[in-house]
Amino acid sequence: MEIRELAVPDSYVLDLVPHGDTRGRFTEWYRADVLSQAVGHALPLAQANHSVSSRGALRGVHFALVPPGQAKYIYCPAGRVLDVIIDVRVGSPTFGTHDAVLLDSEQPRAVYLAEGLGHAFVALEDRSSVTYLVSSGYDPTREFGVSPLDPDLDLPWPTDVELELSAKDRGAPTLAEAREQGLLPTMAACAERYARLRQA
Repeated sequence: MEIRELAVPDSYVLDLVPHGDTRGRFTEWYRADVLSQAVGHALPLAQANHSVSSRGALRGVHFALVPPGQAKYIYCPAGRVLDVIIDVRVGSPTFGTHDAVLLDSEQPRAVYLAEGLGHAFVALEDRSSVTYLVSSGYDPTREFGVSPLDPDLDLPWPTDVELELSAKDRGAPTLAEAREQGLLPTMAACAERYARLRQA
């Protein structure tokens, strides 16, 4: 398992090593020791989510206010998705920056993103499955989103796929509007949260 930081600080991609024979394949898709060594602290596990999406289903951009925020560890056990991480932390030197990773069941990878970062993905095949571990439970009073179609973000959605969004995601504000409305986490709050996790 190899891990490297993405263009958005505090997010990582993990290249996993599948082991196969005539019976099938086995993959260690999560290793707490590898992740904690890279990010400097353990991932507190509070909830595990699983979604199955049709081709073109776009979910996000979602984030949670910090503290506590919601770190995520994402894996695609079936199908293919384009996973996108966006820095929505006000005051971050890379505010508005994004990076994308192809998560493919044939060449398995996982993505980790720290609390305060935005997350979205689009399914590139029917019945694409995404499993993710999260550091805090769902709290609708602290969960927000920005539009995945915000032209200023210019996210790398494929042009050969008809995108399908939920009504909530379609009506989400742009990044600039969310900032004006005070909906975004701050880099200062995130840095304090990361420091507390490293001291735990």
